Order: sequence, then C-alpha cells, then structure tokens
Amino acid sequence: MTLVGIIGGSGLDDPDILESPKKIEMETPYGMPSSDLLSGRINGVETLILARHGRKHQISPTQVNNLANIDALKRAGATHILATTACGSLKHEIDRGHLVVLDQFIDFTRFRKNTFNGSFEGGPVHTPMAHPFDDTLRKKLYESGMGLGLDVHEQGCVVTIEGPRFSTVAESKMFRLWGADVINMSTAPEAMLANEAGIPYAVVAMSTDYDCWKEDEEPVTWDEILAVFNKNADNVKKLLVNAIDSLKRDPLNLENK
Repeated sequence: MTLVGIIGGSGLDDPDILESPKKIEMETPYGMPSSDLLSGRINGVETLILARHGRKHQISPTQVNNLANIDALKRAGATHILATTACGSLKHEIDRGHLVVLDQFIDFTRFRKNTFNGSFEGGPVHTPMAHPFDDTLRKKLYESGMGLGLDVHEQGCVVTIEGPRFSTVAESKMFRLWGADVINMSTAPEAMLANEAGIPYAVVAMSTDYDCWKEDEEPVTWDEILAVFNKNADNVKKLLVNAIDSLKRDPLNLENK
C-alpha cells in the first residue's frame, strides 16, 4: 500500500487537505518529532502530514529533530515522502512565487545531526547520495505543477544554510558561484536521512525572495517573505494534492520502486 508522508514547511502543513484527519502521537528512539502526525486521505491515498517547525512554527531550523521526524514517518509506514519548503532565489529566472522541484543539494549546515549511522559498531555504513531526490516523485511534482499552469522549474540545486539568520551579500554571491539555484534552511539533513531510511523523497520549493545577492533591491525582510509565501501557499497545496492523486491513477503506482 502506498502511504505518502508530507513534511510541511510553515503554512504548508494544512490539515484541511486531509479527509477525516486523525492525530497520531509518536515517540522515537531519537526523541519526539516536530509535531504529532496527522493521518488521513487525499483523494483516497493514505497520507500523513508532519509540521517540520511545529504547528505554531515554534522550532527554529537548527532545533528541528530531523532524525525523529524521518524515523516517525518510517515507523508510521510512510512509503514515500513529499516535502515542501520556502526558499530564496539565487537566479534571475526563478522569480518570487515560482516553484522549483529540487534535484541536488549543498549542505552548508554546521550543527545538525545528519545520520542514523553515527556508530560503526555494526560495520561501516556510507549511504550513496549522488542523486538524493527520487526521480519518479520529482516527475510527479513537476507534471502536477505544469498541469495546474504554475511557474514551476523542473530542477534546481538548493544550498541549505544553518540559519536562522539570512546570508551576507558575500555568502549569497559565493553560493551563486557554487552553482546553487535556491537557498533555504531545511532540506539538509532531511534529504540525507530520508535516503538513509530508504524512503523515496522529493521536495517542491517556493521562491519567496532574491536573497541578498541582487543588490539593486533592498535586502529581504521576514515580513516580505511571508507576504509572498501567503499569496502562493495555495498553489503548493494544490500541487501536492494533484501529485498524490496521480500516484493513485498511475498504473505503475510506486509499489515496486
């Protein structure tokens, strides 16, 4: 059975997209996840929603217990994970409100636990990470966005910074030189841990600003980010619903992936 786990960024963890939601309290060997899991259905597909930063956005990026979040979804039976995130754009062509289906990440975090395999007592474990985002799920997200007529980019590399501060101009320009397309504070190590857990994982990122490399504009503020975010959040929700519906309609489903 397909059971899709949604890890929602702030405002993108709306329980109203679920039919008959029920709360699941979950504790893991790694501690408590960011929120209770909400279980329900989207167009007949069993779905779980987890709020990455807590239901009240009370958890900062560094404090997110990614280990517990991924483990909780795995214990609840999630066969696939679709994640959402806000991001800053590092490219002219990725405008405010545009969506990006990520295909690569650069981890620039410093203080987060990033592996389930912290000990090699049972033998060394080195998880392949060349292509961290599942191609089948990525295709579903992109096609769903295109079907809705949204401004969606088929691929993009995200650099994840520690936060909660924003970048300096020098950092922002450096990330552009590195080849990153967007910037956020959440994808790493979440993507790494999903891969270690063996759960296909994909992310749709919403661009809310141009970070600070674009010096013909004033540096972005949190209030400005929220304004763009709130204007476009419904687009992300519709994309998720359509993508999950396509899993049900796909004759291959994803059971044998």
